[in-house]
Amino acid sequence: MNRFLTLLAFILVMFGLNASAQTLASFKSYGHDDDAIYGMSGSTSYFFKIDPLVEMNGSKLVLYFEPSRALLFNNSFVNVIVADRPTYSTRLTRDSIQKITIDLDRSFLSNDGKYLKVQIKTLLNISDDKCRDLDNPAMWIKIKGYSYLSLNRSTKDFFNNINIANCFDSKRAIVYPSNPSLSDLKAVAWAYSRMKKTQIKNIAVYEAGHVPDSVRNYIMVGTMNKLPADMRSLVKVNPGAGQGLFYLSKRVLNVTDSLIKMVDMNGHLTPVRTVQTGITPSEILFVSGGDDAGYEKTITALGNMNILNSTFGDYLLIDKAENSFFKTIDQNRSKLTLKQIGGVTNFMSGIGSLKTVYNFKNSDFSFTPKEVEIRIIANYSALNPNDRGFFNIYLNGSLISSEKLDQSGKLNTSVTINRYQHHKYNTLEAEFRFYPSSGNCNNSFTNFFSEIDVDKSYLESKNPFITNDLSFYQYPEAFNSGSTRIVVSREYAKYAAAAMGEVIYELNNNINANNFPEFVYSDQISTGDIKKYNIIALVSRNDKILKEFPDAPIKFDEKFRIYNNDNNQEVYRLSDSVSNGLAQIFYGRSNNATLVLTATGTHLADAFLSVAKSITEQLSTLSSNVCISDVSNNKYLFNISKSSENLEYIDTKSALSKFWESYNLYILLGILILILLSFLYVRSRVQRSQDIVSD
Repeated sequence: MNRFLTLLAFILVMFGLNASAQTLASFKSYGHDDDAIYGMSGSTSYFFKIDPLVEMNGSKLVLYFEPSRALLFNNSFVNVIVADRPTYSTRLTRDSIQKITIDLDRSFLSNDGKYLKVQIKTLLNISDDKCRDLDNPAMWIKIKGYSYLSLNRSTKDFFNNINIANCFDSKRAIVYPSNPSLSDLKAVAWAYSRMKKTQIKNIAVYEAGHVPDSVRNYIMVGTMNKLPADMRSLVKVNPGAGQGLFYLSKRVLNVTDSLIKMVDMNGHLTPVRTVQTGITPSEILFVSGGDDAGYEKTITALGNMNILNSTFGDYLLIDKAENSFFKTIDQNRSKLTLKQIGGVTNFMSGIGSLKTVYNFKNSDFSFTPKEVEIRIIANYSALNPNDRGFFNIYLNGSLISSEKLDQSGKLNTSVTINRYQHHKYNTLEAEFRFYPSSGNCNNSFTNFFSEIDVDKSYLESKNPFITNDLSFYQYPEAFNSGSTRIVVSREYAKYAAAAMGEVIYELNNNINANNFPEFVYSDQISTGDIKKYNIIALVSRNDKILKEFPDAPIKFDEKFRIYNNDNNQEVYRLSDSVSNGLAQIFYGRSNNATLVLTATGTHLADAFLSVAKSITEQLSTLSSNVCISDVSNNKYLFNISKSSENLEYIDTKSALSKFWESYNLYILLGILILILLSFLYVRSRVQRSQDIVSD
C-alpha cells in the first residue's frame, strides 16, 4: 500500500497535478518593515530572494501604501518598476491605505533566477507651485510592511530545479549521529555556517532519531557506515575509500498537516489555521564520505563557496579538497572599497534627498579599527549659481559630515570617525540633497543627478584598537591573525554542536572568509598549543582545561557572585538550577586571543547556543568581557578584571564563613533580642531595688 501511494505521489508530481499552493510572504518577513519615501521625487528598492520551488507565472505582488494626507492626490503619482522595467503607474486616491496588485511572471526574475527586484518611485505635490513644495516635510508616502508577495509554489519541476547549489535555502535543520565524533561536530558547524549565510533565522540541530515529523528538509552528516539504515538506503551513490560525498535525496511525501496561513482580509494579513492534505517535497542533503579521510574532504568542501555554488547536480564525489588557496588573500584588510562591502553603481536623479546605503562590520577589517576614514568620490550635475546642494554622510543614523556642492560637479570628501562613533555593525548613508533656485525651479526640476564611484570610494582603518584586556567588541576580529583551535569537552560535545556553528559563522562573517580553525577535544590539547594558538573553548565547568587559563576574568569552575560597585548590591549569582550560558574573552598566556564558553543546568545545548548568539550581537558597551545568557534570552554583560572587588567566589569560603553568611541576620537578631532582654532584666532589678529603698 505504501509503495502504491509513493508511486501515485510521484506520478502526480511529474504531471503537475494538485502540486501547487499559494503562499503569502509579507515584506516584513523579508526584513522590510514600514518604509517611508520622502520628498517631491523619491524612491526605494527591494530585493526578494525567490525559492527554487516558486513558479512565478501566476504569482502576484501586492503593495499597500499610506500617503500623507497633505498631498494633492490628483497631482501625485506612484510608479512601480519591477526588474528595472516600468510596470505600473497610478495617481493617488483619497483612501488612507491604498493598494496596488501586479501580476508576475518568470521574465521578472534576475538572470540567475534567484532574485526579484522591485523599485517604487514617487512624484508628489502639495501645491501647484513646485518651488514652494521643495522643503515641505509633509511630502511622503509609507510602504506598509504587510505588503506581500503571493507566490505560486509548485512541485512540477521539483526534480529538475533543485540541486546542491540552491538547496541550502530550503534547509531548516541539521542532523548528526547519536554518538558524534569530532568530525561530525565539525561538519555540523560548517553546515550551520553555510545555512546561516542564506539568512535562515532559526536553524535547528537534532540528534539522529529525534527529528520531528514536521522537519522534512534538512542536512544529515556522518560517514556512510554511521548513517541510519533507512537514511542510507536513500543514497544511491557509494563513495569509495578516501572519497567525500555530497548527495541530495529528493522525494515527495503525501502529508496531512495543520497549517497556519497568512490570509488577506480587508487589506491585512491575518493568521488562519487550516488542515491540509497534499504533496510535500522533501530534501535531505547528505554530507558524508566513504571513510574518515573522505568525510574530511567533504567537510573541507563545505567551507568552499565556489564548489557549493557551482554544483548543479544531485551528487558530488570529492577526490581532493583544500582551502589553502584562501591563504593567498591579502591578510591586511585595512582598506576596503565600497564595492567590496556590497556597494553597486547607482545613478540617482531628482530633487530633495537622494540616498545610498552601505553596510559594513568591524570584522571586515583585519583588526578592530580605532579610527576609520570614510572617503567618498562621486560625480554630480553642476549647480546653477543660486541652486542649493549639499552632500551629507550619516553613520548609524547620526549626521557626521556635510559639504556644500558647487559648480564643479566633482566630489572628493572624507571624514574620520573614532571608536565611539562606529559599532560592531554599521550603516553608512551617503546623501545628495538638492534644491533648485526659485527663479530657475521649473527649468532645473529634472536636471540634477549624481553617482558615487564605488571602486574609488573606500573605508580605511587608520589605527588598530589595542587594549590591555580583550572585550566582546573586538570579537571576532581578535581571531583574524594567527591560527585558531576550537576545543570541546568530550562529555559536552554534542550539546555544543549548534554553538560551534555560530562560532564558525562569525569567524567567517566578513568579506574574506578565510578562518578555518582546527577542532580538538580538551583532553588532547597540550599546554604548548594553548599558548601557541588562539583558543575558542566550549567546555564543561569542571573541565581541567580551565586551570590552564590563569588570566581569565572569572573562574567558571567555581561558584561565584557579582556585586555592583556603586551600591554593593548583588547583581548575579551562579546557580546550576537555571540553564545559563557563560562566556568570557581575554588574552592568553602568550597574548593570544582566548574565548571560553560553558553552560550550566539541564538545557545545555540551548544554554551554549544562547550565549554564542549573545556575544555576536550589537553590544552597547566597548569593554564587556564576561557575558551570561539564559535560555530565555536574558543577557547580562560585565567588565571584570582579575583584581575586581565586585567578584566573590562562594566555593572558596570556609565552613564558618558560609555559616555566618547564611545565618548572620538571624544571629544578629538573636544578639539584639538578648541585649534587649538583658536591658529589661537589669531595669526591673533596679526598679525593684528602688521600691525596697522607698519602703
